[in-house]
Amino acid sequence: MISILDYDMANLRSVQKALEAVGHPAKIIRQPEEIDHADQLILPGVGAFGDCMRILRERHLDVAVKRFAATGKPLMGICVGMQVLAELGHEYRQCPGLGLVPGQVRRFDVDSHGLPVPHMGWNELQLHRSSPLFARLDQSPSFYFVHSYRFEPTDPAAVLASCDYGGLFCACVQREQVYGVQFHPEKSQRDGLALLANFCSLN
Repeated sequence: MISILDYDMANLRSVQKALEAVGHPAKIIRQPEEIDHADQLILPGVGAFGDCMRILRERHLDVAVKRFAATGKPLMGICVGMQVLAELGHEYRQCPGLGLVPGQVRRFDVDSHGLPVPHMGWNELQLHRSSPLFARLDQSPSFYFVHSYRFEPTDPAAVLASCDYGGLFCACVQREQVYGVQFHPEKSQRDGLALLANFCSLN
């Protein structure tokens, strides 16, 4: 059973339905002790970095997520759920993240390119190394993005894939069994469903 963490910052049902579509029923959980009993954990997110972290801390979910990651079981953050894996976010104010993937989250600086923020729409990825998360996908899979901030990992080796929006930015990270995707696989049709199926197959 895949567990999806509900902390009032995401459309959980769309993620749950996408997982069901690839044959993996998912349970929505809210309590720290439920995280401790999860086999695989998805941390979705919509909204601001600071708000996400505030709720995670208030409900003691931050400690439980870090404890889960330490077990080596698969964990994936989606969109802001990926960003809070970082050490520090700079959305409105500096805010500590979960610190599971060293790096910081900063706003897009694309004014000189005449590009709007948020970055929104379909874009192809550039894969930098092989990973079971992208097994059987094309070399340039396409996913749907909606975001104004970008994850800047400290270690370039943590970047699984990049996307070009006024320059390359990190679209997917991996550190051991901790994964993060800036895009929304649940809204990305064939490639998104394939990626979710690959995550469900991790052990």
